Amino acid sequence: MTIAHVIHQLHEEEIKLLETLRIKRRERAPRAVDEYSTGEKIADWVAATMGSWAFIIGQSIILVIWIILNVTAYVQQWDPYPFILLNLALSFQAAYAAPFIMMSQNRQAAIDRIAAQTDYQINAKAELEIELLHQKLDLLRETEVSELIQVIRRLEARLPPAETAFVGDLAADKI
Repeated sequence: MTIAHVIHQLHEEEIKLLETLRIKRRERAPRAVDEYSTGEKIADWVAATMGSWAFIIGQSIILVIWIILNVTAYVQQWDPYPFILLNLALSFQAAYAAPFIMMSQNRQAAIDRIAAQTDYQINAKAELEIELLHQKLDLLRETEVSELIQVIRRLEARLPPAETAFVGDLAADKI
């Protein structure tokens, strides 16, 4: 039995899948940031900015100053308590920020989906490659055992008849 025979033992479907995965490995290349559309870049920038501590701290400072200036009437009260103008501004901010953040998350989900699919393909290829290696090792082991049995039989032929029975039993046990 040759290695070529072992390779043919693999299912044709598995061989085709293995070849496809080998080709895809060479084709795989992540998209460069330069390839993103302007909308994708803006969505990522907005999501990154609004999801940062600098934004939260800056917005908190602005809100505190707004409230203090309107409660103390240090400057003319342009938005007296219950701060309807402030609520309106925050509502607008949330209404416009949400779609940008969703666009960024959708794009990231698509990237994650592609990465998961790539991981699956790599795992499938590794499984097929390991199976092929196991079959090759099994073939080598079988070849080695058959050669060893042939050597034992040749040695058995050279021994006197009394010792032959013992070696023959030993060879039969190994098979």
